[in-house]
Amino acid sequence: MVQIRGPVGAPFDERCHVPSVVKINVLTVPADQRETLEKRFAHRAHAVESSDGFEWFELLRPVEGTDSYLVYTRWRDEESFQAWMEGPMQAAHQGSGEEGAEKPKPAASGSTLWSFEVVQQAEPKNA
Repeated sequence: MVQIRGPVGAPFDERCHVPSVVKINVLTVPADQRETLEKRFAHRAHAVESSDGFEWFELLRPVEGTDSYLVYTRWRDEESFQAWMEGPMQAAHQGSGEEGAEKPKPAASGSTLWSFEVVQQAEPKNA
C-alpha cells in the first residue's frame, strides 16, 4: 500500500514511498492452449503469495487482436523478485507432473519479460 509522506503537491518521491517494481511476463498462447494455461495458473494459485516482497498478481486473458496473455506481478523491490525467480519459481517450473509422469509441455509457445518501476499511482478517492 502507498504511504503518503509529506504535503500534497510535493514532488512524488518526497510524498510517496513507492519502491515497487512490476514484472509482466508476456506469454504467447495458441488458442487451443488457453484453457490449459488458465488451469495451470489456477492450480498454482497462491504459490507466489507467501513470497517475501510479493505485492500483487494478475493473469490477464487477451480479449481481441492478440494471442498474448499477460502475467502481472508487483514486487517490493528487484531483490524480492530475483529471490522468487531463483527459489520458488524455479522449483515449480523444474518439477514434473504427477509422480512417474512426464513433465507437461508448456502451454505457451513464447515468453518475454517486461520490467517496470512504479513512478506514479492513484487510488480511488474516498467519497
